[in-house]
Amino acid sequence: MLQQLTNDMKAAMKAGDKLKLSSIRMLRAALKDKEIELGHALEESEALAVTGKLIKQRLDAARQYTEAGREDLSEKELAEAAIFQTYMPEPLSEDELIAIIDQAITDTGASSMRDMGKVMGIVKGKAEGRADIGKLSGIVKSRLS
Repeated sequence: MLQQLTNDMKAAMKAGDKLKLSSIRMLRAALKDKEIELGHALEESEALAVTGKLIKQRLDAARQYTEAGREDLSEKELAEAAIFQTYMPEPLSEDELIAIIDQAITDTGASSMRDMGKVMGIVKGKAEGRADIGKLSGIVKSRLS
């Protein structure tokens, strides 16, 4: 991911795309901060988690700007989120999510809501960066109910 970011940053510089350049720099800085915090080079899942967090922050900020009537700032936040999204893997479809959840339920022998933590632990590992955790949680609850 870091090599792709570096290549894209160079391309954005050459093209004079200031928004893309600043967004990539922001993402690289966030990744570097996390790397320093953890004390080791980031694994792919850790880099995806950082990127997902930045996307969520941008979407939340865009919603707040829209509510405040600041469409200009909202559009900028949404554009940054779209740039960050290009570095995320393809999201899982609804059917793929259900298959992962059903497999986790079978593997853990889960039968009630008390087993939700075990199931979510497995599901989160398999769907990291490719699905909304809140959506996953909702599906797991409906399957265990």
